[in-house]
Formats: sequence, C-alpha cells, structure tokens
Amino acid sequence: MAVAVNVPNNLWEEDSEAVITNWLVGNGGAVAEGQLIAEIMVEKVQHEIRSPASGTITIGKPAESVVSKGTEIATIA
Repeated sequence: MAVAVNVPNNLWEEDSEAVITNWLVGNGGAVAEGQLIAEIMVEKVQHEIRSPASGTITIGKPAESVVSKGTEIATIA
C-alpha cells in the first residue's frame, strides 16, 4: 500500500503557498523512513521534508511547483 508524502499543515499560519525548491532523491529511487527527501520554501524559510516510510518514491509534483498545506507531493510504495 502506498504512503502519501504531504506538505505539512503546521509549517506556517497564514493561507499562503510553498514552493518545492529541491528534490533530494530521484523519481523511482529507494528511500528509508526518516530520510530527507525534499526541501520547500515557505515565506523565505527553507523547510525539510522527510520520508514517512521506506520504499520506492514516486514524485507527483516537480521542483519549482507551488503547493498549499496538505498537498500530496509524492507517494512511497
């Protein structure tokens, strides 16, 4: 069963957007639970996204995508 990787809801208070600045793993790559997989920029602050599970990542939103809180950006199967 696939596990969703979502933009956390608690990174900022206002209803603004974030930008995926960098994927640190390639599409289809193996990841471990807790591994740093992406960086997003919110209101001029860089945040790290870690893998919620181990498996193979499928990236759903490319770097430079503008996303909102809770947006699914990848899955891990």
